Amino acid sequence: MIKKIVIATVAGTLVTGFFFGRDAASYVCTSAGQVRDSVRNSVPVEFEIERARKMVQNLVPDIRKNMHLIAKEEVEVERINEQIARAEEDQAKQKAELMTLQTDLKSGASVFQYAGRSYNKEQVKVDLSRRFNRYKTQDVTLASLREMRDAREQSLTAAQDKLQNMLAAKRELGVQLESLEAKLRMVEAKQAASDFAVDDSQLSRAKRLVSDLRTLLDVAERLVNSEGQIIDEIPLDEETPDDIVDQVTEYFTPAAEAPQATEAPQVASAEDLEPSGSL
Repeated sequence: MIKKIVIATVAGTLVTGFFFGRDAASYVCTSAGQVRDSVRNSVPVEFEIERARKMVQNLVPDIRKNMHLIAKEEVEVERINEQIARAEEDQAKQKAELMTLQTDLKSGASVFQYAGRSYNKEQVKVDLSRRFNRYKTQDVTLASLREMRDAREQSLTAAQDKLQNMLAAKRELGVQLESLEAKLRMVEAKQAASDFAVDDSQLSRAKRLVSDLRTLLDVAERLVNSEGQIIDEIPLDEETPDDIVDQVTEYFTPAAEAPQATEAPQVASAEDLEPSGSL
């Protein structure tokens, strides 16, 4: 089974490379992107909003975890500060005692009284040396505690800032989700209102059809009128008058140019030609 899958995959890759060449990877990536976008666009908005709300709710455990860590770190920093305060107080006391022994040794005395007991100069010097070494060691330890305290305070401040940013982001996301939900309800209300609108699409199509028919009839009428004015054959029903030439001449000849009528000469009758009876 695995062998068949591998063979099919290799064959598909070879076919894709054969048809698309170097652009095969681009075609595959583009197709995958289109499929991914198509799937994303097919997801209802309500589902996306609910998914975003759950993602925001999933921030709560992380926020609580960070709050617990921050509270624990705050306790640790306070403990270190208390330890530093005790060390500083002890160092101040030891320094005062060192200064007392140093002053006594500088006085030049050979015997010293402390707490009801006597000590010679050599004993005091040994004790001063031990105290001084211990003081220097504790001074280094105190410096290390201060450095550790400063570093942990910086980390604590960064964690507190991060927590505040997470809380602010959670509140902002909640506000945005509420805005999206309100906008979705508004869109749904508009869609519901549009469902009750009168469907006048048939009326619009009927009006458009009537307008098209009116245009078609006007064009047909113009064609008929044009065809009636064009005569390309000799009419057989109508007779042409014999004096058509005279009619045209008379119509286009002005009255002033028309020939004036002359008195016709009288022709002698037979009686006028016979000789009269008297000379």
